Amino acid sequence: QLQLVESGGGLVQPGGSLRLSCAASGFTLDYYAIGWFRQAPGKEREGVSCINTSDGSTYYANSVKGRFTISRDNAKNTVYLQMNSLKPEDTAVYYCAADPDYCSGRYYEYDYWGQGTQVTVSS
Repeated sequence: QLQLVESGGGLVQPGGSLRLSCAASGFTLDYYAIGWFRQAPGKEREGVSCINTSDGSTYYANSVKGRFTISRDNAKNTVYLQMNSLKPEDTAVYYCAADPDYCSGRYYEYDYWGQGTQVTVSS
């Protein structure tokens, strides 16, 4: 059974850091692109970052560039999103998603999704 499970969300003060994890089972990340998306209340789902696990290339939304870093651990079949210098506008439910082709900012091109993890940045 193919599954994606996000973890690592929580409440953090502005300027703080969190590391999100996306653990995959039922398939290997070697042949998938893994994207991170987020959705805040009343807003559309937006792409945050993506990694092509086949070649290691990465992509970031302009709003998080320089603050977030995506990485992979092939041994653990897990993708991480390190989030630093967090801002209140980063508050959202964060989802990881898998696509068998290549990184895309279009959420509907991803085949598999996790359940999401809440990130709240507030004083």
